[in-house]
Amino acid sequence: MNNIKEVTVREATVRDREAIAEVMLEAYSEYAALLPGEFWTSYRDSIRSSVYSAGPAACIIAAIDQDIVGSVQLYLSSAAAYGKPELGIESPIIRLLAVSPRARGQGIATLLIREAARRSLALGAHTLNLHTSDMMASAIRLYDKLGFRRAYETDMVNGDRLVKGYRLDLFSLPLAQDTVS
Repeated sequence: MNNIKEVTVREATVRDREAIAEVMLEAYSEYAALLPGEFWTSYRDSIRSSVYSAGPAACIIAAIDQDIVGSVQLYLSSAAAYGKPELGIESPIIRLLAVSPRARGQGIATLLIREAARRSLALGAHTLNLHTSDMMASAIRLYDKLGFRRAYETDMVNGDRLVKGYRLDLFSLPLAQDTVS
């Protein structure tokens, strides 16, 4: 693809919300067939409502020519991210990383994660956390490549699904070092 366009990463505005919801639902709809109907409906509704909630400390978006093609939400703790203070995560957590299928393969997810890592460092955090499940195999490959490591102690169960915890050490891994400059 010769005419690769520049990707802009920035904080979302209130006016971006509906476009973010559309991208998130477009990205996550690939899992609809893998989840029982009621579970998917609940998950879809949760994804949509997260865009309009005051919960995230930041909502970071990626845009190409003003067209929003990706987003990620940054929370400051497990209490804020999941309503689960018992997980004991008192450092930033990314949730609902989404890239539109039409924009995949351009490094957009990596740009969004790097921006979340940069912001986490600016907050004085030492780690960046996330949770995912095995059905999101391509995302897990990306997280592994970027230096995230399993954080078994933060695993949780949602229905009958294991939701695996991952953690990035912001001071010792290449992703974070790229963001410090």
